[in-house]
Amino acid sequence: MENFDWTKFTIRIAIKAKPEDIYNAWTKASEIEKWFLSDVLFTDENEVMLDKTQNALKGDRYKWIWHLYDDIENGMVTEANGKDYFQFTFAGDSLVEIKLHGEFEYTVVELTQKNIPEDDYSKRNIRLGCHNGWSFYLVNLKSVYEGGLDLRNKDNRFNPMLNN
Repeated sequence: MENFDWTKFTIRIAIKAKPEDIYNAWTKASEIEKWFLSDVLFTDENEVMLDKTQNALKGDRYKWIWHLYDDIENGMVTEANGKDYFQFTFAGDSLVEIKLHGEFEYTVVELTQKNIPEDDYSKRNIRLGCHNGWSFYLVNLKSVYEGGLDLRNKDNRFNPMLNN
């Protein structure tokens, strides 16, 4: 594992959906809640809450809440071009960037998480943990946008498992 890059990772998935729909899936609270989070709040630079159907823009802040977890993620949108690129802070000072491009009848989503610290906690919880989490949620994004099936477990009678 001496050549393993602990500071970043990239994963990709092809989704049979229009690029604008997938862009909105990342930038509109109402869409993010369909495949990723239980509650999403975006606020602008003046701390005014955005309507759930508005696209988040560069400089906006977010508050993300998951199903079945008490963790709350707060961060900021660092880039948003309105069509195929979206970047935000995540897990402290890490950056997550979303690049979209069309290929055949698919939109390819490329997610890169970078600027991951190299201490043992970050290696385990951010580099490995976030890779696992994003892998599931990208599959769920595909499932929701291609067929409407949300794969998340929302039943609190189960201990944490692959789909929550």
